[in-house]
Amino acid sequence: MQEFDYEYAEFIYYTPRNLDKESQVWPIRGGRSTGKPNYKVGPKRIECYSLHLVQEGELVFEYQNHKVTLGPNHLFCLFPGVTYHYSISATNSPLRLCWVAMDGPRIRALLELAGLTPETPYTYQADCAPLEQTMEQILGHMRNASDWRAAVSLELQSLLFALFAGITPDAGERHFGEEPAGWIQECIDFMELHATEGVSVQQVASFAGLNRSYFSGVFAREVGMSPHSYLQKIRMEKAKRLLRETEATVTEIALSLGYPNLFSFTRAFKNYCKIAPVLFRSRL
Repeated sequence: MQEFDYEYAEFIYYTPRNLDKESQVWPIRGGRSTGKPNYKVGPKRIECYSLHLVQEGELVFEYQNHKVTLGPNHLFCLFPGVTYHYSISATNSPLRLCWVAMDGPRIRALLELAGLTPETPYTYQADCAPLEQTMEQILGHMRNASDWRAAVSLELQSLLFALFAGITPDAGERHFGEEPAGWIQECIDFMELHATEGVSVQQVASFAGLNRSYFSGVFAREVGMSPHSYLQKIRMEKAKRLLRETEATVTEIALSLGYPNLFSFTRAFKNYCKIAPVLFRSRL
């Protein structure tokens, strides 16, 4: 690390390319710092987002007329356009930090998932070791990225998302709200997405975190048909669209919609549409 007026520090710079920016999250710079007894930063503003992890010691962090003391396992974020000032606390402990500055249109939403906002730009990590390891890996890849390579870019993207995953609290049990409308739409979206994979009513009920009987009863009352009938409707409407708009064979359509064979699809289609799929297509 290089010696400066207030610290010993390593600064690592990264120039993002198009592949980096396609992920909507990309690194800009990063580094490590060991504060001197007179360590201080700011007042300053930055134009990106910078995550700092306190590894050892304490610092006083000031932002928007707030002042807080942060110690080991604390993570704080500098948001663009906000004035910050931070300095070593009046203790005998050395101060060590590592940090990664990044940008991209998805950063703000990912920080909010982690509970970091301009109003509360810091959080405590109970187990800091995985986070510290991920940040060191990010710094290592940035350090070795003087010659930009697609593989390094992809690895950095993976590590940045791993970093956000590591600081985002577990939401715990799925909660849709008290009213049926609060979870039925979620279930409908789930069914629309997975109906052609042969998803079952039990799997949809499990997704909602509900007993199958209760789920089926409420769903039928609110939607006007049973979950089984709704899944069948999704498959049949897709079948009709494929028969109308593509040249795929009936067998190909059957298998694409999750039916085990042509016979079972043809039987289901005739029960639903009162006509065989081949005849349906011939009348278009």
